[in-house]
Amino acid sequence: MGLKKYIVKRVIYMIVLIWAIITVNFLIFSMLPGNPLERYVASLRRIDEIRYNELKAHFGLDKPLHEQYIVSLRNMLTFNFGISFNSGTQVSETIFSRKMPNTLLLLGLESILSIIVGMLLGVLVAYKRGGILDTGTVTFSLTMYSVPIFFIGWLVIFFFAVNLGWFPAGGTVPLEWGRYPPTNFLQIIIGRLSYIALPTLTLFLFSFGGWVLLTRACVLETITEDYVVTARAKGLKERTVLYKHVLKNASLPLITNVALSFAFVVSGATITETLFSYDGIGLLTFSAIMNNDLPVLYALFYVLALCVVAANFIADLLYGVIDPRIRYG
Repeated sequence: MGLKKYIVKRVIYMIVLIWAIITVNFLIFSMLPGNPLERYVASLRRIDEIRYNELKAHFGLDKPLHEQYIVSLRNMLTFNFGISFNSGTQVSETIFSRKMPNTLLLLGLESILSIIVGMLLGVLVAYKRGGILDTGTVTFSLTMYSVPIFFIGWLVIFFFAVNLGWFPAGGTVPLEWGRYPPTNFLQIIIGRLSYIALPTLTLFLFSFGGWVLLTRACVLETITEDYVVTARAKGLKERTVLYKHVLKNASLPLITNVALSFAFVVSGATITETLFSYDGIGLLTFSAIMNNDLPVLYALFYVLALCVVAANFIADLLYGVIDPRIRYG
């Protein structure tokens, strides 16, 4: 199978997966006990029958199940997620215009830092296997990866916000920006970084250890191969051998994890964003769960699933480019 046929095959798989995601998502929310509209109306306290029927028609709940499915299929493909029960605004606008940029900034920065540091350190400790650096790094990584993330967040807030006062304990931007928006670009960067520093540090401490352990395991499987011995016999520098020969050939499992980590960037860090009152997708998810805001949850699950599918598609393409045996298998 050539590369073009391999790509076409993966595209077809992706289309089928998206259809399955929309269908399963629809069935899950359709099978939930109770009537979501009645809960929403109950929160309004006073509403007449005419308005109730209008809302029922607006959310498509007056149609048979198969017609609701067709409407849902069309709406999902066009990203028309409807109106939020809680805020009364368009769900797509809330997600893509207000919340997602904050989450992409937070988790994108954290993912890049943790992946780079974790991989570089993982290669180093694999090379120094059995030594003090290896033992200490693996122990620290396992400890941080096992500790609940809210506990790490509490410690970070206690030391850097409460005791030292270096960073604010929570929020997304300074409160005074609501009345006096900054005009200086440098001021905007400093203000955003000061509020994003602690949640980023919390997520980094929790996640980088996983990259260290995964990279170390992958490198240890290839570091004793014949081509590595040959590269050393040619007189190449050890850094070149480790990062250009060993890491490259150990990269297939890492590619999948990198793709999935960036896919879950859009899901937000629910616990961390809630802990730091950071206005992103994670905090939106928590708020939607607490308020039974089903249109928002429906949209969030769908968007997250799409990102995972897209990430796996990209990983499959990279597999086919890096290792021809996969596309010809």
